Amino acid sequence: MRISTRAQRIEPFYVMEVAKAASALARQMAHTDRPMIFLNIGEPDFTAPPLVQEAAARAVRAGATQYTQATGLDHLRERISAWYRQRFNVDVPARRIVVTAGASAALQLACLALIESGDEILMPDPSYPCNRHFVSAADGKAVLVPTTAEERFQLTAAKVEAAWTNKTRGVLLASPSNPTGTSIAPDELRRIHEVVSQRGGITLIDEIYLGLSYDDAFGQTALAIDDNVISINSFSKYFNMTGWRLGWLVVPEVLVPVVERLAQNLFICASTVSQYAALACFEDESIAEYERRRAEFKARRDWFIPQLNALGLNVPVVPDGAFYAWADCTGFAEKLGISGSWDFAFETMKRAHVAVTPGRDFGTAETAKFVRFSTASSMAHLQESIERLRAMAENQAQ
Repeated sequence: MRISTRAQRIEPFYVMEVAKAASALARQMAHTDRPMIFLNIGEPDFTAPPLVQEAAARAVRAGATQYTQATGLDHLRERISAWYRQRFNVDVPARRIVVTAGASAALQLACLALIESGDEILMPDPSYPCNRHFVSAADGKAVLVPTTAEERFQLTAAKVEAAWTNKTRGVLLASPSNPTGTSIAPDELRRIHEVVSQRGGITLIDEIYLGLSYDDAFGQTALAIDDNVISINSFSKYFNMTGWRLGWLVVPEVLVPVVERLAQNLFICASTVSQYAALACFEDESIAEYERRRAEFKARRDWFIPQLNALGLNVPVVPDGAFYAWADCTGFAEKLGISGSWDFAFETMKRAHVAVTPGRDFGTAETAKFVRFSTASSMAHLQESIERLRAMAENQAQ
């Protein structure tokens, strides 16, 4: 059977390949005193809070399970708009918000609406692999621009300007970022957007971790800069609704009918039950719970990263958001007699029963040196994983 070149361009999602190997090994040790600890998947260990679960159940009982309009429930779009006003003091009219089947659908819709065959989109290296594949699926080309710790592993206006060619269509950024948990300083983001706008380009920004910001200097939406910024967001991370597959897209008003037309044909609509459930995310009781959980994620970060550094798993930039630690494993790997984060990930999986994500997924700019730890797991799991990693290092030294 002939496979399309488009499909062949999409590389495996190595995060999930490692996860499959970890799950297979975990089954073998499930009933031992050292079951696998999964620090490889970026999924909150919290579930949707009670009001959200109750709202979903009410929708099912009431039979509110039929299609909605492609742009989503009007009431939900209004709630999201109000959240921008209350949380970020930014006016984002509900008419510019399109509810989508997760942030993945939002990215796909944005790319299909704006990218022509051969267009190039600048992205930081490292960055979330699926983002570049959305560009590729729209017959565009993701151009990864190497970044450094001094740049917080983010693009700068100077680098965007230097990398821009006559094929460049725009930039796709993420703030806070996966895998680094770092954000772009608002002033730098404004300068990037100015460079892009001067060249008639587009600024797309993945803000799915924005609700999980821990530093006021960074926790601001790019939508405050300009109505032409296109923002992708999700109910998965801050709102703890990963499997509900619900997100949203904020676009300039002129793009709404274009995105709506694409959504009608590709998705019809996002899950109706999930949309009704998400209305309860914005109740005071739910927001209070989300803020308690955000404080818990911050506490995990504040404990875990110094522990990694003490083990020689150096985190060069303390993440200001999300729930990741991007750690250089070079020194630790050398103690184990191996090199590179790919081998390191499988070694820790086998010897410490701790699953982590190697840097291979996230680009080529020294990513072979790095592993991504997810701190979305419980504090008890994080503490146990540190003990196991420490023991592995000590046993190797003996």
